[in-house]
Amino acid sequence: MELDETDRAILRILQADARTPFSEIARRIDMSSATVHDRVSRLEEAGVLTGYHAEVDPSALGYGVSAFVGLRVRQGHETEALERLRDVEGVREVHLTTGEWDVLLRVYAESTDALRELMFGGIAGMEGFDRSQTMVILGTDYHESGVPI
Repeated sequence: MELDETDRAILRILQADARTPFSEIARRIDMSSATVHDRVSRLEEAGVLTGYHAEVDPSALGYGVSAFVGLRVRQGHETEALERLRDVEGVREVHLTTGEWDVLLRVYAESTDALRELMFGGIAGMEGFDRSQTMVILGTDYHESGVPI
């Protein structure tokens, strides 16, 4: 799908706040609400807009620790190993990567003790992984959700 500047403007507004009413988007880009509604529907149908999400502060829910985990997958075990990761509570992202690690995870835990249990009681003991490295996130200096539009 070819996106014009109007589509991009709509995407920027929705990415900043997905709850923005079509009437407000229409006012900002000088179009009718009906036209905005049609364009948003077209973006959804084309798979450009894939969902609307609320951003939640993990610490507000008791997750005091987050970490990136690099995993090396044992050859021939990729499919089963990746499927099992989806069932591990605390694993929120699973990325296939190039370089030293085959898989990069983002995990959340209540404490360092809970992170240790997640790693040793959950991930490290799974069949299909040869090695892991856990990198505790000490703080986030910059985080921009979404993609550049």
